[in-house]
Amino acid sequence: ALVQEMEAIEALARVNVLCLDKTGTITTGDLEVVEVVPCGTMSDEKIREVMNEITFAFNDVNPTQQALMNYFEKTQKWQTTDLIPFSSARKYRAIAFGEHGAYVLGAPEFIMKNDEELLKKSETYALQGYRVLLLAETDQISSADGTVGTPKPAALIVISDCVREEAPSTFAYFEAQHVAIKVISGDNPLTVSEVAKEAGIVNAEEYVDATTLQTDEDIANAIAKYTVFGRVTPGQKRQFVQALKDQGKTVAMTGDGVNDVLALKDADCSVAMASGSDAACQAAQVVLLESNFACMPSVVLEGRRVVNNIQRSPSLFLVKN
Repeated sequence: ALVQEMEAIEALARVNVLCLDKTGTITTGDLEVVEVVPCGTMSDEKIREVMNEITFAFNDVNPTQQALMNYFEKTQKWQTTDLIPFSSARKYRAIAFGEHGAYVLGAPEFIMKNDEELLKKSETYALQGYRVLLLAETDQISSADGTVGTPKPAALIVISDCVREEAPSTFAYFEAQHVAIKVISGDNPLTVSEVAKEAGIVNAEEYVDATTLQTDEDIANAIAKYTVFGRVTPGQKRQFVQALKDQGKTVAMTGDGVNDVLALKDADCSVAMASGSDAACQAAQVVLLESNFACMPSVVLEGRRVVNNIQRSPSLFLVKN
């Protein structure tokens, strides 16, 4: 752990709420496509052909994109006529290939909000801790305003992410030190809850979909009641940190992306993964060089040793005097 601001050690020793992401913190972040499940009229060959084109048409490579790139092949025979990049607010990306059609790829509950049968099918995988993407056909997309036409489901892409081997013991340490854990993620809340349970986080079954939290009061009530938060937008992360501080908590926040910077700056102690963006590493007080959360207990231990030694020294001098 690289400590960029020395007072962060003391702050971390006093922290009683730790906010963290799922991917790369609880899990290894090495995502892998395990299954492609057709859920429409599109044939397996066509699904593969479309995904071969979509996967390599975007420049923003994140862990999910990397998993798709490892599974599908780079063909790039089709000409891109319009595209909408992925956004944390939209939770999908879209692309048009002229006469080859237009497609949307992203979270099922954001693309097909009213298709209960499809969402139930997606939920069965989420309950097993898998991340699920939906590939859907659409009649049109518009990059000008980020909207897509009527989507028609084609396939569910099931992605796995393994829980870190050292995660249960790390979270058991924080539980013993009376530090509450809050898991804040952009993924499906069901998936995040299952992964958090596997990692041994207490009250991981208490989850909420952040899209249902509209007001500051909703956020304040939810942050006090729930442990797992899914479908969180970057702006909400900052609101969660602020709500906890308003409730008198000392908050540590972990993050790895540009969209985590505001929340990192607002937290009492900020921790970044070295594998994340440069902006997050610059903004954080502590950087985990191997992006391994398991070294956090030793940082907390060091902070508490410093605080305890400072308390012991004045008491010794007082007696001596």
